[in-house]
Amino acid sequence: MVTHGNIAVNAEQCWGTFDGIPRVSSGVNWLPLFHDMGLVTAVALPLAYASPAVLMDPVAFIMRPMRWLELLSKQSHAFTCAPNFAYEYLAAKVTPEEKATLDLSGVQVFMNGAETIREGTISRFLDAFRECGLRPEVQVPAYGLAEATVYVSSSSRYLTPTMTSFDRDALNRGVAEPCAADAERASLLVGCGTPYGQHLAIVDPATRVRVPDGRVGEIWVHGPNVTAGYWKRPEDTAETFACSLAGTLGDLPERPWLRTGDLGVWYDGELYVTGRIKDLIIVDGRNHYPQDIEHTAYSAHEGVRREYVAAFSVADEETERLIVVAERNRRIPIRRLDPEAVADTVRAAVKHHHDVALHEFVLIEPGGLPRTSSGKISRAACRAAHLNGTLPLTPLDQTAASA
Repeated sequence: MVTHGNIAVNAEQCWGTFDGIPRVSSGVNWLPLFHDMGLVTAVALPLAYASPAVLMDPVAFIMRPMRWLELLSKQSHAFTCAPNFAYEYLAAKVTPEEKATLDLSGVQVFMNGAETIREGTISRFLDAFRECGLRPEVQVPAYGLAEATVYVSSSSRYLTPTMTSFDRDALNRGVAEPCAADAERASLLVGCGTPYGQHLAIVDPATRVRVPDGRVGEIWVHGPNVTAGYWKRPEDTAETFACSLAGTLGDLPERPWLRTGDLGVWYDGELYVTGRIKDLIIVDGRNHYPQDIEHTAYSAHEGVRREYVAAFSVADEETERLIVVAERNRRIPIRRLDPEAVADTVRAAVKHHHDVALHEFVLIEPGGLPRTSSGKISRAACRAAHLNGTLPLTPLDQTAASA
């Protein structure tokens, strides 16, 4: 339940991060307006600060992503937002001839949020458009959620994004231990800066006590942007929105706190988001973050569609079993695809990088992964579809499938 006050204050918080100029800074956006990030950044910000708003249809962006950059090139002082996949899409799709017509020097903020932020995407996007006037510091990684209207924290648009390599095994134990970027067990995370106009704490969800810096815990948020709760769900509202901190409070309020359900760590003055509590995979008593396993899976073989993978666990009589469901890469002709070779390669990569056995690898048709209303892959829905046998499997007999 989002109030007028929530919208107004969250617009103010975003504007403060953007350091915008009223009546001058232009918002350029293609996000659907039912998406929380689209609603606040594309509508609320321009309304609150009497600034120009340039809106385009999301389908227009997907069909020709260059349109977004063309609109941004026409602005002298612009800000925009999108999920990580959009920047990956641009880096892959825009041609050298198209880049020659762009001038991105007027873009002050390319905010990246709403899904896992990949270091490789940030690097590829910068390399692809540096010659178009793109400055490294205008890529702004951010963290937020609908229960806080949308915006919670982000890096500064005056500083280049922070990227830190942590030991994966230590992270799985709940400790942030930096390591060399080329270490075999390295997990490279992108920092999401600091909160603006609200409090953020990393908390042990069992004890409700704030954990020390460098320890993984649940991200809790307190501020005027936190929404009024869930519509006609009083028990869920009380459990999620009315939490109290225990232990030493310091300069933090005791209540009410929003439990985000997200895991994170405060390290070197910055927030790093590590995953979702409900999505955490526990096999043989060890924690694994699904996004790490998914990244390994789609990086292992060209037959797996990048970013279109879901990792989760299912219980049997003895323990939890790791399942990976992946869409096949439509760019690989189906006659050339060997599903068994793909499965063997992914299994070996997961075992090597995560020291966990993959119980089942499921290759499905493009577009088959269940998604949320905002376009994110839903691991919970994917797990349910797998158990129900409703996923569109890629046939093992490719000759018959293509006949």
